[in-house]
Amino acid sequence: METYQGKHVLVVGMARSGIAAAALLAAHGAIVTINDNKTEAELGEALAPLQGQPVIRKLGCSADSLLEGQDTLILSPGIPDKAAFVVEARKKGVRVEAEIELAYQLSQGDLVAVTGTNGKTTTVTLLDEIFLASGRTSRAVGNIGFPYSQAVAEGHPGDMYVCECSSFQMETVHAFHPHAAALLNITEDHLNRHGTMEEYTRLKMRIFENQTLNDYAIFNGDDPALKGLPEKVQSHVLFFSRQRELEEGAFVRNGHMILRLSGQETDVIPVDEIYIPGPHNLENALAASLMAFVCGVHADVIADTLRRFRGVEHRIEWTREYKGITYYNDSKGTNVDSTLRAVETMTKPTTIILGGSDKHCDFTPLARAMLDSPYIREAVLLGVTADQIEATLRREGYTHISRVTSMQEAVEKATALSSAGWNVLLSPACASFDMFHDYEERGRIFKQIVSQLKE
Repeated sequence: METYQGKHVLVVGMARSGIAAAALLAAHGAIVTINDNKTEAELGEALAPLQGQPVIRKLGCSADSLLEGQDTLILSPGIPDKAAFVVEARKKGVRVEAEIELAYQLSQGDLVAVTGTNGKTTTVTLLDEIFLASGRTSRAVGNIGFPYSQAVAEGHPGDMYVCECSSFQMETVHAFHPHAAALLNITEDHLNRHGTMEEYTRLKMRIFENQTLNDYAIFNGDDPALKGLPEKVQSHVLFFSRQRELEEGAFVRNGHMILRLSGQETDVIPVDEIYIPGPHNLENALAASLMAFVCGVHADVIADTLRRFRGVEHRIEWTREYKGITYYNDSKGTNVDSTLRAVETMTKPTTIILGGSDKHCDFTPLARAMLDSPYIREAVLLGVTADQIEATLRREGYTHISRVTSMQEAVEKATALSSAGWNVLLSPACASFDMFHDYEERGRIFKQIVSQLKE
């Protein structure tokens, strides 16, 4: 275990992960300085977990002047590792770490981890539920919204941590070493930060870089974007596939999920008994089941959890039925591929709400899928990307388009365009930061507006 006793550590960014990192460091005897561009008054109750903690508060200012004498810099995931003060920190010999790296170093538990463009939160939540059902003390942590550092501070030796890893977090890991790690898929996302798909892919692959032959690297065998990547890892490679039978891994045969390891087959569950719908969720279930199985969980426990698991908030989440119209909250659809998966799940005429802040993504695949779908009948657009999405839709020949300026107006317009037997689907294909604090706030506001629709 790494020691931070007496080390000078600067924690920049007082969101949930930064607060948790500062508290964990203080508990381990570090000399902690916290920093954020917001003032103490602006941060308000967010700082409550640090009340009474021996931390130095340097708030309402930039981090540039605080680097001298620091041993380590812990970054909020929202801060790029190419930021000027981060580059300067490295020049001064300051070690730059992600919060998940810090938590891993101070943890005495077991770690499995999941990355990919889409499906991470569902897979992590499902895997956590499987471990809990098996009798393990488990916690879903990381990019899912619960800081790994907080879980470590509250946990005990031998606990299981199931970590959702974003490309942002993987910029500044060093020793991070999950026993089993999965790469679910890779599609275009976050190019406004990473610049190229090559760099985005490199960061995703860092989840495997400290693994050994005693560990498991799990890949989506149906994703052509992952071709050539499994050859780059040093651990035991396994695949999952919903489209073909595999020599080893998790796959579907004759409507049943099969796990095959070391020549031994296990029939886990008929896939039509898996509660969460859609082909993308079948992939998530295959990945989670395979990860649990290699960690020693019995197939009966996996099958029982797959029958019970109801999915996650903001991911194709049933919200309400009103005048025969069913509303789904897919606010977690923050990129094109994620929304494509929601579109594939729709089996009734659907009005889709699209648009948000710009991540420099190409909306052409979504426009073509909407045009080809027998179900996506109307599109309601809002946000910074509305012009770009409309131009792409019209270029591809999709013309059932309406424009609005608020979520309230979007729900009202989508309702007016829909009839009994239809769906209204919020799946923006964009980040939320033009109008909302995060996708969770966007989803909650959508649900609140839908709940207030009057008969």
